[in-house]
Amino acid sequence: MAKRGGFGGGMPNNMNNLMKQAQKMQKKMQEMQEDLDNQVFEASAGGGAVKVTVTGKKEVTKVSINPEVVDEDDVEMLEDLILAAVNEAMRTADEKVNQQMSKVTGGLNMPGLF
Repeated sequence: MAKRGGFGGGMPNNMNNLMKQAQKMQKKMQEMQEDLDNQVFEASAGGGAVKVTVTGKKEVTKVSINPEVVDEDDVEMLEDLILAAVNEAMRTADEKVNQQMSKVTGGLNMPGLF
């Protein structure tokens, strides 16, 4: 007897397995995101003159400025140091997210995630 159209006899089981794997991966990614959201990342600029702390949610939680680098005649330099520290802290958080994602996805590039 010939099989009718569709996916064939064994395909529904394969589809179920695929769905189960996708659900496991989704759960792992959700757990990983919650863990990353609670982590704190710190970066500095100007040899430690400015330090910035961000969360995994990319929220700046702290900016520390060494009083010795505060010069009212050169506010622009201080602004540049703050920007550099914030950007470095954000890059650090992004790198950690990407590392964790690679562990969950096995290195697959999955657009639209994180």
